[in-house]
Formats: sequence, C-alpha cells, structure tokens
Amino acid sequence: MNGEKLPEARIIIENLVKKYGTFTAVDNISLKVQPGQIFGFLGPNGAGKTTTIKLLAGLLKPNAGSIIINGYNLAEDPVNCKLHTGHIPDRPFLYEKLTGNEFLKFIASLYSLSPEKYEKNVPRFLDLFDLADWQDHLIESYSHGMRQKLIMTSVFMLETPTIIVDEPMVGLDPKSARIVKELFKNHARTGGSIFLSTHSLEIAEELCGQIAIILRGRIKALGDMESLRQEASLETSDLEEVFLELTETEELTEVISALKNMD
Repeated sequence: MNGEKLPEARIIIENLVKKYGTFTAVDNISLKVQPGQIFGFLGPNGAGKTTTIKLLAGLLKPNAGSIIINGYNLAEDPVNCKLHTGHIPDRPFLYEKLTGNEFLKFIASLYSLSPEKYEKNVPRFLDLFDLADWQDHLIESYSHGMRQKLIMTSVFMLETPTIIVDEPMVGLDPKSARIVKELFKNHARTGGSIFLSTHSLEIAEELCGQIAIILRGRIKALGDMESLRQEASLETSDLEEVFLELTETEELTEVISALKNMD
C-alpha cells in the first residue's frame, strides 16, 4: 500500500497498561495484527476496549508498555504512526461549519494526499455512500449516518495500510453497512490491516480472522474461531455463545432462563 515496504506485523502491542488513579483499565495486554488481517477486538462494556482504541489512536498515553504501528513506535514517532493509520471512531468529531468537500480537502492536506489520488478516490467513495449530492452542504445538516459515511470516505481515500475502527456500523443503513463490510474485506485482500472493535458479534464472526476478547482489562482469549470454540468447550457454537461462555456471564444465563420460564 502506497508503494512502501512495511513491517511483517502492522500493529504490535506489548505489555500495555493504562491506569486511571487506582483503577487499571488496560492490564498488561499484548497482541499483534498481521498484514491482510481483520482483527476483532471484543469485550463487554467497561472491559477496556475504548481505552485500548484511544491508546492506539494516540489520544491517551499508556502508563507502561509499547505500541508499534507500521514499524513506528507511537511514543517516539507519533506523526509517522498517524500518517500511516486511518482512524474511524464510534462518535466522529466533525467541523460542522465546513462542507463535506471542505472537510475532505482538510483531511487530505493533513495527510499530504496527492491531488491525483484525491481526484481518483473521493468521487468514488462519495458515490458509493450516496454523498455526492451532499458534498457542498454544511456538515451541520448531515444525519449521524451521513457523518459516519463522510468519516469512512476520509479514511478510505487516504489508502493507509492500517485502519483502526470502533463500532463502524452505528447509524448506517443496511446498504451502507454492506458496502463498509466489502471495503474492509477488500482492504485486507490487498494487504491492508484492520483493527476492529465492535459489539456486533455477527459482524466480528463474518469479517475477522483473528479475535481477541478483553475482560476486566486483560486478554481473556485470543485466536481464530476454531481455537476460541476449543477454549470455550463449544465445538459447534457461534461467536455469541462462545463470547458469553468466555466472559463468564452466569448472571445473564440465569436471567435468560428466568425469562423463558415466565408465564
């Protein structure tokens, strides 16, 4: 991607720790994301997913450990880390007094995207996401779904080798969600890597070759679906059942049983 020689592992997290006072939100986690891989990062609310995403995006500083993205150490060379990484947050912040087109040009200038690449990529993604007719409207007039699609356009136009994604389908209509999934698959097919955090277990099972499950700040399980099933002792179960088994949700099992037995 972009004609550059990239390292074997696109993301390397080693012994990462993040504390808030006496509370440890991320507790000594380590993992690797390889080229051509969509890596799923799952966990219940409060498990440490969002904190990890913010650490990867450079929005938070860890208390210990290291993050290397595309061969650059995030602590030592944050600019190059970010230049080679696209970030799709769950709640995108956009400059509402810009038009969609002005926002895309602003992002392109930050990443030094060539005019040729801008002219090639932007019209294609605007058409894909049905935003072409809205590109000259102020972002303040956009719905949440349209804003999400504008962020998607701004990331995919850059052709960065690595993309970090937090809940990408929130607010998207079914057509756009399908397009996003195909774009993710294509990015991986062409050698790109995606670090995907989501609560949608169906999406994770469909897209992700490797999955990490974080619980109380620690990696509870890591591997492909087959190895996760083996760890959960559920040989033929889907990801939802495996996830619930591995995250020790006895209370939920009791609630579901009680609901089934209601008159």
